[in-house]
Amino acid sequence: MRTTRFVVPAAAGMLAVAGLAGCGGGDDKQEATAGGPVVVKATDSACEVGRTEVQAGQVSFKITNSGSKVNEFYVYAAGDRVMGEVENIAPGLSRELHVELPAGTYETACKPGMSGRGIRGALKVSGTAASVAPDAALTEATTSYQRYVQSQTAALLTKTEEFVAAVKANDVAKAKALYPVTRTYWERIEPVAESFGDLDPKIDGREEVVEEGMQFTGFHRIEKDLWTTGDVSKDGAIADQLLTDVKAIVAKANAEKLTPLQLANGAKALLDEVASGKITGEEERYSHTDLWDFSANLEGSKAAIAALRPALEQRAPELVKQLDTEFANVEATLGKHRAGDGWKLHTQLGKAELKELSDSINALAEPISKVAVVVAR
Repeated sequence: MRTTRFVVPAAAGMLAVAGLAGCGGGDDKQEATAGGPVVVKATDSACEVGRTEVQAGQVSFKITNSGSKVNEFYVYAAGDRVMGEVENIAPGLSRELHVELPAGTYETACKPGMSGRGIRGALKVSGTAASVAPDAALTEATTSYQRYVQSQTAALLTKTEEFVAAVKANDVAKAKALYPVTRTYWERIEPVAESFGDLDPKIDGREEVVEEGMQFTGFHRIEKDLWTTGDVSKDGAIADQLLTDVKAIVAKANAEKLTPLQLANGAKALLDEVASGKITGEEERYSHTDLWDFSANLEGSKAAIAALRPALEQRAPELVKQLDTEFANVEATLGKHRAGDGWKLHTQLGKAELKELSDSINALAEPISKVAVVVAR
């Protein structure tokens, strides 16, 4: 995971997400007019946003990467709170972002190379946001998913306490065993957990956070010590801070009121997590327990879709069938790499096996990218 990334809008929209779009297409001049998507032209050195003032409510952005580096696009509220993001925009491709924005001032940002603060610009949102039309199935979806978040945060706190105790006791074997299990609960609700300022990079930032002026702390700092030196005797303060930060995340996540669009966007964001960090082995670079994270991201995505299922069956039954097929395909592909109660290490998989996993995730990402549009209409 990188640094702050994705998600909770203060009152109106949290996990805003990206729908896949084809390359090019459409008339940019026409799309730049009021009512169409905000056209964003991203390069390695520029981020041209077609409109810098939009009306409150559901806002769409169409981002085209004309540069040579993989790019990302973000909408930030005050304090770098992520209202919505699109990751992994390959050179020559376009992606779309659908996000609910209440009136206020924001920043847009392109991140060529997917690092740093990005190329930023001001965005003003005027008027009053219209909420998604009341719908009993969608209302129940948010209630159901909130219960899921609460169950996962409760387990995250319990396991973090156990992990921290093992670290402070310098019980390396126990800490290693607890590490991927504890992180499972984080990864299942990652878009929610990533929503609150700098708590995400403090808890889950990789070593690159140092380049952005932050200390390297949290899970991955302890991971490094566990698997490189095998000595965590000096990590007591880091472990205590990790527990403090996890408690803060748990309290904030449980208090957050979600919207149906946030669920749809969160489901897609979790697949983006798999593609950007788990397939590559970048996330768990010392322990190589990336498949634990892969499985947890997949489970979290499926939980969000499951909560939305009654509404989706009413609005897009064929999409539900496609989602069922592709979820089953990913689960079957991942299931080949079971090892006891857990998973094989990333280093035990060959290029062909990793490609098969990547292909299955890409196939699932396509129908999931359509869910936000269905929910929003």
